[in-house]
Formats: sequence, C-alpha cells, structure tokens
Amino acid sequence: MAQSHEMMIRKPPGIRLFGGAVSLGTYQTLVLVLTFFAYTCFHMTRKITSIVKSALDPQTKVGFSHWGRLHTHGTLNIGWLPFNTVDGSALLGEMDVAFLAVYSVGMFFAGHLGDRMDLRIFLTIGMLGTAIFTTLFGAGYWLNIHSFYYFLVIQMISGLFQSIGWPSVVAVVGNWFGKSKRGLIMGIWNAHTSIGNIAGSLLAAFLLKYGWGWSFAIPSLIMALVGLIVFSFLPVSPDVMEIDIDGEEINSEKDTAKEPLLEPGQEVKHKAIGFLEAWRIPGVAPFALCLFFSKLVAYTFLYWLPFYISHTPIGSEYLSDAMAGSLSTIFDVGGVLGGVLAGHISDRLNARAVTAASFMYCAIPALFLYSTYGSVSIVWNICLMFVTGMFVNGPYALITTAVSADLGTHSSLNGNSRALATVTAIIDGTGSVGAAIGPLLTGYISSKSWSAVFTMLMAAALLAGLLLTQLVCAELKGKVSPISSMDATGAQDTYSDEV
Repeated sequence: MAQSHEMMIRKPPGIRLFGGAVSLGTYQTLVLVLTFFAYTCFHMTRKITSIVKSALDPQTKVGFSHWGRLHTHGTLNIGWLPFNTVDGSALLGEMDVAFLAVYSVGMFFAGHLGDRMDLRIFLTIGMLGTAIFTTLFGAGYWLNIHSFYYFLVIQMISGLFQSIGWPSVVAVVGNWFGKSKRGLIMGIWNAHTSIGNIAGSLLAAFLLKYGWGWSFAIPSLIMALVGLIVFSFLPVSPDVMEIDIDGEEINSEKDTAKEPLLEPGQEVKHKAIGFLEAWRIPGVAPFALCLFFSKLVAYTFLYWLPFYISHTPIGSEYLSDAMAGSLSTIFDVGGVLGGVLAGHISDRLNARAVTAASFMYCAIPALFLYSTYGSVSIVWNICLMFVTGMFVNGPYALITTAVSADLGTHSSLNGNSRALATVTAIIDGTGSVGAAIGPLLTGYISSKSWSAVFTMLMAAALLAGLLLTQLVCAELKGKVSPISSMDATGAQDTYSDEV
C-alpha cells in the first residue's frame, strides 16, 4: 500500500489529474515530444548571446550595404559598454568560456545527480533556473548595467543550470526506447539541437530592433512555460508509470524496436554507477575525447558564426547584424540533415566510429571551402555553410545521442539502468570542455585573422577523427572477419548490439 502511494506521488501531476489508462506507445510519444521541446529551449536560450554579440560589440565595418545596418530607436548602434571597446571581442570570448567551463564541470555532477534523483523534477529545475538567469542577463539592458562581472557571473550560473538538461533528457529517452534503429531515431530526435539554434537565432535577431534585452527576455519566458509543462506531464520511466514492458503489446509482436534499452526488472538490483567506473567502460574515453574536438568546432560556429558573417564582406557587402543572425541558421539546417544521416548510416553499417570519423574528415575540406569561397556571394555562402553544418554537426549529434545510449547500456554493466545519465554526462561534459576552449581561442585569434580561426577548426576536426582510429579499425576488422573480431575487440560491443 505504501509502495503504491509512493509510485502515485512520483507520477506527473498532470497525468494524475487526467488519469485513465494510457498505452506504452502514447507514453513514448509524450516522452519524445516533451524532451524534444525541453532541449530545444535549452539551445534556444544558449544561442542568444551569439546573435546579440554584434549589437554589444559592433566593431568597425568598412563599406555600406543595401541590407542595412542595425539601428536601435532610430540611432546607429554603437554597442554596449564594456563590450564596445578595443577588448570587446576578447571579453565576449571570456564570457563564453566561463559559461562553457561551468557547463562542462556541472555536466559531470548533473549526470551523477541525475541517476539518483527524479529526472522530471531535476529537468524542471534546470529549465526554470536557465530561464531566470537568461532573463537577468537581458535585464542589464533595462537596468543600464555596464559591469562585465555582472554579465560574467550571470552567464556562469546559467551554465550550471544548462548542464542539467542533456543528461536528463537522454536518460529519460533511454528509459523508454529500444535498441533497434537507435541511431536513426535519436538522429531525428536530436534535431532539437539545431531547431533550438534556429529558433533562438531568428527570435533573437527579430527582437534586436526593440532592444537587445528583449532577445533574452522572450525566449526565457517561453522556456519557463515549457518547463512547467515538463513538470506536469513528463513520464520519467515505465517503472514510475507502472507500465509492464513485458506486456502483450511488446511480446506479441516481438518488435526489437520497442524493446527497452535495459532488461525489465533489473533497475532495483543496482546502485548508481561511479564516476571512475563509468570512465572504464570500453569506448567511453575515445568517444569522449573525440567529442572534445568535435564540440570545439561546433560551438565555435554556435557562438561566433553570426559575428563572423556580419564582420566579413559577402559579395563586397556587409550584412546587418539581424540579417547575419538569420543567415547563420543555414548552418543548423545542415546540422539537422547531418544528424539524421549520421544516425541512419551508422545503423545500416552498424559502425558508429566509422561513421563519426568519416564525417569529421569530410568536415575538413568543407571548412576550407567555406572560409575561402563563402565570401564570393550569398548563394555560395549559403551552400557551403549548409554542407559544413552537415559534416560538423553529424558526428556531434551521433556521439551525444546514440553512442552515449549504447555506452550507457554496455554489456559490462549487466543491465544496470542507473548509468545512462552518468555516461552521457561524462561524454558530453568532456566535449563541453572543448566547446569552452574553441570560442575562447576564437575571441583572441579572430582579432588577428579569421583564416587562423579556420585553420584551428580544421586541425580540431582532424584530431577528432584520429582519436577514433582504434575503434574504426576494430569495426572494419569486424566487418572483414566477424568471428575473430568478437574475440579480438572488446571495443566492438561498446556500440554494437549484435557482436
């Protein structure tokens, strides 16, 4: 009786209120939709600063354009102290690295806590906290705040709340969805990253004409509302919802696509996995280090692409800050396709490492072509930006979703369900260290040469691919000699369900 009461309390209040029997498929759909929009909001608020950078630090643009310059209340934008000084770009870079440093460190703790807390409540805390501190950053506009340390501290606290999002949503989805076609399903689901970037870019760019503070306030309000919906309706796991995952609707069809990531009834037998123990899971370290360099490239684009576009003549003309922000969304559109393609290809080949490494190697010529020919015309810029986004975001999406889920349910865990958030946090947390370093270095290097920035990005893409060499060889050997690979490569079963 007491256990039944406890389970009832753990159910989302919205579902308790409306009641009624709901099928497994309905719960799975609800989980996909709610986690999709939840993490879309995380990326939407994270993208704002990259759009507002050009308003805070206009620098000097030579020449004029029929696209126009950003105007605020009828006057030419002159920026915002302390960011419109000679060191403005460096200050913005330091603010980015502070946010991402706290985010990456917080990720490790968030994963540890996520395996021990109610993920619905934990995710809600992350969403509401992010909304509050993103709003406080924008409040500097109305309160006429010009202290760099105010904005720095706000960004750092915001990064801490942001770190809760990813381990939580991956763990929740991992509780409900099966192993078959995991790469494709998660590749499509992971479009929330790019959709969030696109939504944040377009909304923030549109609101700039009313004052940059609104670019922070309105997205934060949207995130807070979505956070309340998540709190009210998100079903964390079949266990909490008292769903029998061995029931007829699964067993009658023997559909492996609906089999849970973990064997039913095993959750109660295990304690949450330790941090060092998670690092020792085969495959975690190389994929985590690969993501370090992959996210370095991806987040440099996330934070600096609108700034780069607005400060680089395209067809001998400079674009307005708002136009540059809107144009930068093409990178994320390419990223959506890249994530889906990487997931689908890795499923078909049953080779996560080969797919991720191939995309990273293809990103190198794409980066070179964009830096060299992206300024020829708008059409060239759009086409090359799309291709670059596809190859850069493809492996990033694959590693943070399907690969993390594979490793979080590795055979060495013996069905331990309380490892998903920790493993996800380790991989994405390590990647986020690279995400912090990329924008920081760009803040300094870009003041000297954007060509040097692209050289750094190409080197990072190369290293990301090389770090997977051992796993790539294991996968290729497995394709040539499946029998010997089962004995020779412990890494293969890291992300393969069939070996």
